[in-house]
Amino acid sequence: MYLSDFDLQQLDEAKVSRLAPSQKEVLLWKVLADLKEARERLKANSQTSSRPPSSDPPWWGTEVKAEAESEEAVEVVEGKRAEGKRGAPVEAPETDASPGPRSGADSACAPPLKRAGRSKGAPGHSRVVTLAVSSTVIHRPEHCALCGQALAEQAFIAGGGLYVLDIEMESGEGLGGLRLRHDKHLYGEVRCGCGQVNRSEPGRCANEPGWAIALSEWQLVGPLLATLIVCLALRLHLSRRRIQEFLRDWLGVELSTSPITHCIHESGRAVEPIEEQLVEELQQAGLAHADETPWKEWGQLLWLWVISTPTLCLYWIGSRSKALLSQVLGEEFLGWLMSDGYHAYRQFKHRLRCWAHLLRKARGLKESLSAEARAFGEITHDLLSTLMRAIYQARAGPPVKLQDLFAERLATFRAVCEQQRDSAHEKTRALAREFLNDWEAIWIVLEHPYLPLTNNEAERALPHWVIARHISQGTRTAQGSRALALLASVIETCRKRNILPWPYLAHVLAERRKGHPAPPLPAAAVS
Repeated sequence: MYLSDFDLQQLDEAKVSRLAPSQKEVLLWKVLADLKEARERLKANSQTSSRPPSSDPPWWGTEVKAEAESEEAVEVVEGKRAEGKRGAPVEAPETDASPGPRSGADSACAPPLKRAGRSKGAPGHSRVVTLAVSSTVIHRPEHCALCGQALAEQAFIAGGGLYVLDIEMESGEGLGGLRLRHDKHLYGEVRCGCGQVNRSEPGRCANEPGWAIALSEWQLVGPLLATLIVCLALRLHLSRRRIQEFLRDWLGVELSTSPITHCIHESGRAVEPIEEQLVEELQQAGLAHADETPWKEWGQLLWLWVISTPTLCLYWIGSRSKALLSQVLGEEFLGWLMSDGYHAYRQFKHRLRCWAHLLRKARGLKESLSAEARAFGEITHDLLSTLMRAIYQARAGPPVKLQDLFAERLATFRAVCEQQRDSAHEKTRALAREFLNDWEAIWIVLEHPYLPLTNNEAERALPHWVIARHISQGTRTAQGSRALALLASVIETCRKRNILPWPYLAHVLAERRKGHPAPPLPAAAVS
């Protein structure tokens, strides 16, 4: 843009009329250039640029998209956009119960922190147990800590306990269902014949860096009920209030938003060791797809990353930096990495570029108001479409050396890109430089036609969480972001392996509450 808002505010008819003819001509040229650029921005959509579908106007419906997609049948095969969905319901942002620490001006204006618990003399409201106890579970020591003898015969003296709300799956013929359990757990002492007093206590996981949430059996919510809460929050996009309403209406359980958030964060901490297993498997993968999308954490702009393979999905939330990507993949990754044009991916030797992004940008140039941009867009779009058809034919037929077959045409196209790399048209210049910077990554598929042409595998892994971002406006704490990314990795990986994630997640939470290691993710189930 040549004229800023500040410049336009100063222009009026009187000021323009006082300009000399040559000055008016220069002003007219600037206004015309700004008008064309503004019109091109208005015309840009998810089919002609890298904008997500959620940015399209509401009146640009499926019929208009169908017309745009029918222009190139080859592009529909692997070039669909999967960045996000429109029409998702919006609720109040309640991703984390506590807003977390503030910084800067917000912290200066924030009221002083209140001490936990009720004020002295206040009546308060304590939990009133109204549910019938389903069973009493006695946790008695099994062996003497001193002499090692079994303690089955000795008398048990209860010293404390807790109530645990959990659910169980009803088995049998027909439709299964959920049944609420209200168990009373007792812990106490057993005296051995050698004189040693042995005491049972709820299990507890040792403190771990980065987590302020407790992970122990001393919890009101049981593992399977906590997993149901994770499912409602992360899989069904329900806010804390809606989860509270669901538990009250369907299970008769009254929980505040604080234990609901506690269950989500505790589950995230429980599956953290699984991330190491996923990273090790990822570094041995032969092909991986990577993508990223913006994410907000208490107003701070971060990025939600995903790396997907046929058997796993790994998510994390952090800055959009080259160092963070290197930390995840490391030097051990020797497979093919499919990505978009973000420069952070160029550090990897075996790279693949998504052709769907390039086709959309070429189509946008074809519809440009600039004659130079239109010509370059037509050349680029025709070349990519022709090569895509040739690659599909090579996959179905006998081996063909596509690089030799199209060597002359690619050399001509490279000369055109060199010519347009300093074009006055911004998008033409950007696309020409993108081809030159990623030349090998784009055309390597001609040498290996079996490799994918698009990054749909990674882009399909993001829309669910893009919708979550639109509903909740992101997360509020670093712990909430960490828990979301860890749980998303486990849930999506289980789906890829044809494993039901919720029993596995409940099993991990139960073991980690006892202080035991997390059970590893099982291999893909045979369908």
